[in-house]
Amino acid sequence: MTIDYLSAFIIGLLGAGHCIAMCGGVSGMLLSALPQRSQHAKWPLILGYNIGRIASYSLIGAIVSFSSSLAAKTAGVPLNGLRLVSGIFLILLGLYLGQWLFLLTKVEQAGKLLWRHIAPLANHALPVDSVKKAVMLGAIWGWLPCGLVYSTLTWSLASGNALDGALIMAAFGLGTLPALISLSVGVFSVKKLLQSIIFRKSMAFLVIIYGIYTVLVAYQAMF
Repeated sequence: MTIDYLSAFIIGLLGAGHCIAMCGGVSGMLLSALPQRSQHAKWPLILGYNIGRIASYSLIGAIVSFSSSLAAKTAGVPLNGLRLVSGIFLILLGLYLGQWLFLLTKVEQAGKLLWRHIAPLANHALPVDSVKKAVMLGAIWGWLPCGLVYSTLTWSLASGNALDGALIMAAFGLGTLPALISLSVGVFSVKKLLQSIIFRKSMAFLVIIYGIYTVLVAYQAMF
């Protein structure tokens, strides 16, 4: 499973530009919560938000992987078949990040049904003026419908047990940290790089290559 943790971490890194687009507004909330204080004073809020966000990713990963392990035991669903699905989703993710094909938006649309019920809870975390509220906001935002998250969840789906599924999503969350923390502390040169067309297309291409490799490995294991 070590390779899956590393892969999930790399996917988080490669999807950095998308993370800024989806969660950059929340980083702005964290900054505006401390308009008159020192730069150091906002670090607890930034860390609290990201701890809450990664905790939610881990919880979702545990739920998904536990469900898949039950399906594997009771219905005989092969884990290599699920790994094949995860490879296909990685290819779709690369096409999505490169803005060549947007099939993953259909998956995001399905997630919006749940998000409608979760999103209003964020009002209880505003203004973000304490670590507790920052953690709460991050935990809520971790459920935001996102093709990047859903694609990585397919790795949890194929992991076979709840602990591995949770750790895969935690590794993914850690991979997204450099982009979001850079934005939170105002390193806008990093934001410019991550959102550049050349960087985005290059990262998308690498994700597609890795998705193809995953499909081939899973296919060979099945047949």
